[in-house]
Amino acid sequence: DSNQYFKHVRYIILDELHALMHTKRGDLLALNMARLEMFAPLAQRIALSATIPDPQMALDYIARAGRGEMIEVKSPVRPKIDILMGSTRMPWAGHMGHYAIREVYDRIKEKKTSVVFVNTRAQSEKIFQALWNINEDNLRIAIHHGSLEKELRRKVEMQMAKGTLDCVVATSSLDLGLDWANVDLVVQIGAPKGVSRLLQRIGRSNHRLNEPSEAVLIPVNRFEYLECLAAKQAIEQDELDGITPKDGGLDVLAQHITGVACSGPFDAEELHANIITAWPYRNLSYEDFMRVVGYVRNGGYALKSYDRYARLIEHDNGTLQIAAKDFIRQYRMNIGTIVEAHMVKVKLKMRTLGKIEEWFIQNLSPGDTFIFGGEVLRFDSFNDQGVQVSRSKDKTAKIPSYAGGRMPLSTQLSQRVRHILNAPESWDDLPEQIRVWLELHYKASKMPPDDGLLVETFARGDKKNKRFFMVAYTFEGRNAHQTLGFLLSRRMQRFGYKPLGFVATDYALAIWSMNPIERVDHLFNEEIMLYDLHEWLEDTPLLKRNFRDAAVISGLIERRYPGQMKTGRQVTISSDLIYDVLNKYEPDHILLQSARQDAHGGLIDLERLGDMLSRIQGKIIHEKLESVSPLAVPLILEISRETINKKDLGEFYLQEFEEELLEEAGLE
Repeated sequence: DSNQYFKHVRYIILDELHALMHTKRGDLLALNMARLEMFAPLAQRIALSATIPDPQMALDYIARAGRGEMIEVKSPVRPKIDILMGSTRMPWAGHMGHYAIREVYDRIKEKKTSVVFVNTRAQSEKIFQALWNINEDNLRIAIHHGSLEKELRRKVEMQMAKGTLDCVVATSSLDLGLDWANVDLVVQIGAPKGVSRLLQRIGRSNHRLNEPSEAVLIPVNRFEYLECLAAKQAIEQDELDGITPKDGGLDVLAQHITGVACSGPFDAEELHANIITAWPYRNLSYEDFMRVVGYVRNGGYALKSYDRYARLIEHDNGTLQIAAKDFIRQYRMNIGTIVEAHMVKVKLKMRTLGKIEEWFIQNLSPGDTFIFGGEVLRFDSFNDQGVQVSRSKDKTAKIPSYAGGRMPLSTQLSQRVRHILNAPESWDDLPEQIRVWLELHYKASKMPPDDGLLVETFARGDKKNKRFFMVAYTFEGRNAHQTLGFLLSRRMQRFGYKPLGFVATDYALAIWSMNPIERVDHLFNEEIMLYDLHEWLEDTPLLKRNFRDAAVISGLIERRYPGQMKTGRQVTISSDLIYDVLNKYEPDHILLQSARQDAHGGLIDLERLGDMLSRIQGKIIHEKLESVSPLAVPLILEISRETINKKDLGEFYLQEFEEELLEEAGLE
């Protein structure tokens, strides 16, 4: 009865539109708005956002048949943004920001209420602990991130609203939707990775139209100082991050078609005509639409002999409808587009503290400690009820890491950072330790060009343990660099360089090998590289993981049943078996197509990588150096942090290695 229930709807209001566009949630929302148009043709759509880089695209997203009006309101005041350097020397590498924790604490003390934003849940736990350890003034400090129990998060939000907290350490869980006018200061620890994201966070402070928001940026290493400066300049010049248009997901479309079939019979041609009015599906051909209908109907060619996948029946007049009430129940219990990593409850006696990813717990032994919800917890046992823990005072507790924690560096910010590197006339305005670092590099090597690629090669170690390094300053974000590292390693192996490993940051990629690299242009050949990419992708577990998500979203695999829920392991086993069958017998299945599409746009960042490879052809600068360059020091230190056994060698070894490396680069 949805057509009757919704027919009097007059307004559809979409807040924070930028957070919905180009996501699977946005795909499903657009499809539902198109369907609602059939029931409530008089309903007016209104969308709001403070950080839309392309207003016309946003208008097209919500407009019907090109009809729409745009209202732009310029803010009368600009935010006040400071970049804070700690009193001690800024680290060369790392991402926690402990060197400036005293300055952060002092800033918080000066204000009535502050929000300290970080980029990952692991970092929020670490920063909260660091602030708590120096809290001699007994400030009321809380923590807020998406893995904490909902009631704990609500308690923090209520305390903030009442003004009974001095500070909250938070992730993107507080980016949107929670507006407190009494927040005096926003602190961003770590580079923001995107201008729009930073502007959203800054907007939590002084949430009034005629008062400037106030923010402090804390870069956690030297490259991040340049990124913070680039973000500040972009905000001053009203330049936001662009959004790359993408077509809607076929797995989301399958879920929508199933939902339509649950409400009654549908005519395929009429439904297609309605679906292409949804902006993400404006380019959907009737042929591809019918492939998805065929999948919803019986699972596709390789699965249609199984009754459990026969979800639609065809009536004599050609219309299609859901086959049985059981499918309707399953649909209702599994609807949605967010497929989280499987989480398990953290239980302190009878109290639930929140949820943590199952894979992290699987790597713990009884007696191990970890930080969660701002407390140090001891892992006691793991059973059907969840993770049983007790409190601990261990000072070497682990920090849980989460699959959803990585934010890619935006293209606009990377371009601005390159521009700063290529404008030595502006370096006088930089802090001394940043300026000296860049000036010394300028003498030792070249700067990464605005349009092109700088590659440095050098050797380190004695004759017996000599290793050969290649550093490429690509500035395309960690996701693209991880992919590039795998591809370059394959190519180097083919050429006999014997690569040993690589490390990727948002700014550059470093690979080390047993044999010297004489030429680099043949390694970055665009056509061969992209051919290798598709071959490599088929060999990685990434496609299987994306297929699992697509299978859940499309309804092929149900997570929830009446009275029970599948474990993450059960879902993985089911999806892997189906993946192998489809890959062998129906390689063009829509779910495999969806998995590849998600892989290209997600962790692999294929479009960005392809654009970079195309852009640098004929513009590669190869600097053959006698020793590590100043700009490469953070990369080599990152290698040491990831490959050195800290348990056996300790922090002293890392400090000794850093001093040796700085001396080699002429920085000390």
